[in-house]
Amino acid sequence: MNHRIAQWLPLTTTYNRKPAVPSNVSQPAPPPSPSSSPAEPQSIYRHSAFLSFMASRLLAVFATQVQAVVVAWQVYDLTRSPMALAYVGLAQFLPMLVLLLPAGDLIDRFARKPILAASWAVGAVCSAMLWWLSGHGAAGVSGIYAVLVLFGCSRAFSGPALQSLLPQIVAREQLAQAIAANSMIMRAASIGGPFLGGVLYAIGGGQLTYAVCCVCLLLGTALLIWLVPVKFASPPAPVQGTMFERFGAGIRFIRTRPIILGTISLDLFAVLLGGVIALLPIYAHEVLHVGPEGLGALRSAMAIGEVSAGLYLSIKPFDQRVGRTMFIAVAIFGIANLVFSLSTVFAISFIALMIAGAADMVSVYIRGALVQFSTPDHMRGRVNAVNMLFIGSSNELGEFRAGTSAAWVGAVPAAVLGGVCTLAVVGLWSRIFPTLRDVDKFEEAARPEDQ
Repeated sequence: MNHRIAQWLPLTTTYNRKPAVPSNVSQPAPPPSPSSSPAEPQSIYRHSAFLSFMASRLLAVFATQVQAVVVAWQVYDLTRSPMALAYVGLAQFLPMLVLLLPAGDLIDRFARKPILAASWAVGAVCSAMLWWLSGHGAAGVSGIYAVLVLFGCSRAFSGPALQSLLPQIVAREQLAQAIAANSMIMRAASIGGPFLGGVLYAIGGGQLTYAVCCVCLLLGTALLIWLVPVKFASPPAPVQGTMFERFGAGIRFIRTRPIILGTISLDLFAVLLGGVIALLPIYAHEVLHVGPEGLGALRSAMAIGEVSAGLYLSIKPFDQRVGRTMFIAVAIFGIANLVFSLSTVFAISFIALMIAGAADMVSVYIRGALVQFSTPDHMRGRVNAVNMLFIGSSNELGEFRAGTSAAWVGAVPAAVLGGVCTLAVVGLWSRIFPTLRDVDKFEEAARPEDQ
């Protein structure tokens, strides 16, 4: 794969120079020129490359979400074994865990768009293989696990490549707005995808659904290749040392950047200790007494808050007191979860989860922008790989933590403890990482030598 070199602006040279004016002769100030004032950045929704990128990613996320629902349903329908569902998740998580860090190093060394396109193409092949296996009944379950391992390998490359490619598509002054729009649209896709997957499976079974997933991934790959120009890529850094040495350099980079280390570790522990999503079935059944319809509403409440906040931030992004705002947002997330954990009224619980979702989206917006602004382009693959590893660990281990805590002490005490721990993490991190807390603008997160 060829490295994509950033475009160079032509240098203009002035040959006819005016004679120098003595310093003791006062000259009238030239009238202000309207063209010299800084122009407002164009709305991200008018950026053709970004819209094409979002359309391609939307297709890929839709296919991934639909396929996840259908695979889980089909495997359980064929086996009637809860452990079979555990293997579905494990088959995808383990290759991601093993390959994320080597993938980050590869993404820093080569052009990112071909890597992302290749990973989506492998995902399309996996969907085609699942389509073929869906006609084999229970005999095809072992084959499904093998395909999911391959799919997990492709996701190990697509995740960090996606995060690292966005700053090469939009200008730096539009990056924060693009991150907000990206988070909001992807969250909306992750809400609608499972629902549509269930509808497609009910209409045509596994073969129709996997065929739709394959087509969506192929269309997303084609859009990415043909309609998404990469205009802001920096020349790749010279390759030095072995892969392990380069990965070690990435880890040292994160350790020496308190803004990055504090940001990704705050997300890890806040979600790990304070998440309540895994406890929603227990609350719906035993605390709020609302049944499966109420459970569906509770699961959608946080998503409604996330999408609403993401839409607002994508239209009116802010760039002041971002460090303090992030800590406040995580604190609100913990308080809202604490209110939910103590509530016995459905309306209060619903509103609390909406507030928690909105606060989490504000935190996601700031965290994503801080990591991108703090990381030079040649290091983004490795940093985003570590970031994704932290995010994946917080989600997976967070659900495990919530379930085991509920089994030990009960659902309500476990949820209360999680909210309290989140607030404790906010207070502790604000003291450990004062540099992160005091960041005013996103640009301040970047060190001069990294720009």
